[in-house]
Amino acid sequence: MLEQIHLLAAVTVLGVLEQAYFFLQVIHARRTFGISPPNISGPPEFERIFRAQVNSSEYFPIFVALLWQAGLFFHQGLAAALGLLYLYSRYCYFMGYRASSSDRLAPIYFSASVLWVLVAAATLGLLHFFLSHYVGLNVLQLLAA
Repeated sequence: MLEQIHLLAAVTVLGVLEQAYFFLQVIHARRTFGISPPNISGPPEFERIFRAQVNSSEYFPIFVALLWQAGLFFHQGLAAALGLLYLYSRYCYFMGYRASSSDRLAPIYFSASVLWVLVAAATLGLLHFFLSHYVGLNVLQLLAA
């Protein structure tokens, strides 16, 4: 069973490490700009870093759920590759937002596109599972014929 999920697990761990890195960047920015918790306002440089981290944290549960659903029901390798692409685009988003608010746009749109592909893969995989297990219709066999 582990060979069916090891890539998903590795991407999940990388995602958690990325979230930790973003969190550490906020701690560093708080120290640099002298902003103590619970304050979230400060210079634009701090607010951009803070907002990039918060936004990334907000999307992380969605990403993890879609990664695992697409990997379990569609294809582990494709889901893991898309997961790596998503994590890279989120890193680009964070670094872009850190530099300027306009530099975040291309990476955020790209990461959203990757999420939609994961939605499609998860949906197709689940649809195939439900059709084959509850209706007795194997779509893959029909397509191969």
